[in-house]
Amino acid sequence: MSDEIILYTNPMSRGRIAHWMLEEVGVPYRIELVDLDGGAQKRPEFLALNPMGKVPTIVHRGVVVSEAAAVCAYLADAFPKAGLAPALDDPRRGTYLRWLFFAAACGEPALTDKSSPRNNPPPSRSLGYGSYDDTLNGLERAIEPGPYILGEKFSAADVYVGSLIAWGLMVESLEPRASFRAYADRLGKRPAMQRVEAQCEELAQQLKSKR
Repeated sequence: MSDEIILYTNPMSRGRIAHWMLEEVGVPYRIELVDLDGGAQKRPEFLALNPMGKVPTIVHRGVVVSEAAAVCAYLADAFPKAGLAPALDDPRRGTYLRWLFFAAACGEPALTDKSSPRNNPPPSRSLGYGSYDDTLNGLERAIEPGPYILGEKFSAADVYVGSLIAWGLMVESLEPRASFRAYADRLGKRPAMQRVEAQCEELAQQLKSKR
């Protein structure tokens, strides 16, 4: 059983969320690039780790963790010295978990449906997120009054919610409210995020050179 963290990722994927989280945690990790265009995610050795064939996936101490929100929550709890999650007895713990998983369970599907509408959408009461407008109002409530979800305290919830909001603004599936833009700009100035942006450019070039 190794303490080494292995991150299976692709620079043009949700793997950036886990990559950013690892930079915020500040512990050593190793990147294994998964060439999604080349179909590496469907190879038997990767499917043995993640049968969905998705990134990000991490391996730590013999444990496999997939799904970006779960990776964020796992790393925050595995490395408490980084201060990225409230303690179990901290009253802020509920707020932290609430918005971290709201973004995963409601925010992402709502923005996906907005950018790629379904031909026969189910009624809003059958959707986990209800409606697009309600979801955006929920996201706005999560980040106000700020500067972070837990006020002055940055947490793993900001890693996931911030990634979602930045992505939504980029692909124009998120209404460009001033609060969303300010939040994304604020997070984009974090040193860990800037390191990830630079590293992802290098990783993208590595993948390109192998084709």
